Amino acid sequence: MLRTILLLIASLCGFVYLTYSLEIFDISFTDLQMETLITMTKLYLGSCIYCFVISEIAENYSQVDKFWSTIPIVYVWYFTLASEMDSRMVVMATLVTIWGGRLTYNFARRGGFSIYFWKGEEDYRWVEVKKSMPILSGRIQWAVFNLFFICLYQMGLIFLFTLPILAAWQGSDIPLYWADYLIAGITFLLIVFETISDQQQYDFQNEKYKKIELGQSLEGDYKRGFITSGLWAYSRHPNYTCEQLIWITFYLFSVSATGQWINWSIIGSVLLVVLFYSSAKFSENITSNKYTDYKKYQQNTPMFIGPKNN
Repeated sequence: MLRTILLLIASLCGFVYLTYSLEIFDISFTDLQMETLITMTKLYLGSCIYCFVISEIAENYSQVDKFWSTIPIVYVWYFTLASEMDSRMVVMATLVTIWGGRLTYNFARRGGFSIYFWKGEEDYRWVEVKKSMPILSGRIQWAVFNLFFICLYQMGLIFLFTLPILAAWQGSDIPLYWADYLIAGITFLLIVFETISDQQQYDFQNEKYKKIELGQSLEGDYKRGFITSGLWAYSRHPNYTCEQLIWITFYLFSVSATGQWINWSIIGSVLLVVLFYSSAKFSENITSNKYTDYKKYQQNTPMFIGPKNN
């Protein structure tokens, strides 16, 4: 696990360095675009400091989770307003707002937020990370991990996968056309599928624990302990699949605006895929140790996208 985390941090630093320092891509911002980017970079750094301080004081390390669905909305609308409401950017910002509102609601109903802002349900995986890496057992070691990976890395990733809106701003001379409407339609459809998959998981978990609490007999998926029906019959992580595809599709707006299939803003979506793959593998190691039938589910159902094996 430590090797994976170090690889993720190295990949972030490497991609950013290659993109901005070695000028592999032609990056040219106007003074206003650069000023806006600097302002949002300050917001990113300020958010990192906030998450680090609050998480260390409260010893709740899911502060970044509260920003995952909210701060992208701030980023995209700030860029959009600075562009004087470029039409393509308005479409992009509207889609991010729909995505963020839905995800915030889903996070809230699972106890992610509290009237005491420093509280809320903590991601169970941080406890498992501590167990799997004794090197992080010390208070100082964990604080360093919290600062560099949980806060700086994850908040940096969030910032990066929203930056195609800045690349779209660079191509604002090209008006909206059929490709933008197609991309918008696909993005909205992915949000719908993500909503369905989260709802199926939410309903399943509620019903499972209700049956357990009432002492009812468990059958099928309830006996197995995890959901394998609905969208979960075609992917072990349909919500993760949609999340990655949403931001990959979001990147395509920058392609339609600039005419460049590969441009500097691609790094966010690439790193997001790397993170989700690593996160899913770690989560599945925990789940397979908890539920004996999960390995069979892994054999028959793709992690993200692919043909069923049975």
